[in-house]
Amino acid sequence: MPERQSYGAVNFLIRAVVGFTMIFFINEFLAAKEISLSVGFNPVTFLMSGTLGTPGVALLYGIAFYRGL
Repeated sequence: MPERQSYGAVNFLIRAVVGFTMIFFINEFLAAKEISLSVGFNPVTFLMSGTLGTPGVALLYGIAFYRGL
C-alpha cells in the first residue's frame, strides 16, 4: 500500500512540474506574440496541473480566455 501512495505522490509532482513548465513557456510565447493572455503561478494552478495534467493547463487557459472576454 505505501508503494502505491508514493507512486501517486511522485506522479502528481511530475505532472505539476511539467504543467508549471508548460505554463511558463506558453506565457512567454503569448507575450512574444503580444497576446495579453496569461496564467499565473499559484497554488490553484499547481493543484490543477498536478491533478489533471495537460488538460488542466488547457482548462486554465480556457478560463483565462473566457474571463478576458
